[in-house]
Amino acid sequence: MNAHSELDTEEMLKIRVAVLRQEHRDLDEAILALTASPAPDALRLQRLKRRKLCLKDEIVRIEDRLIPDIIA
Repeated sequence: MNAHSELDTEEMLKIRVAVLRQEHRDLDEAILALTASPAPDALRLQRLKRRKLCLKDEIVRIEDRLIPDIIA
């Protein structure tokens, strides 16, 4: 039963990474659109970039859990 739970956890993490990557891409588009506007809101732009960075950090943390360390 433990192997089954582990597989479920791994699949859930993969799905979570996919969702985070999509949100990361969406933020990229929002940042580009905001930057292209005549008078971009600097505070909003900063918040979007900070959120994008947090998403990237979370993606890396999850991927580290999914990919086992190889001891050389």
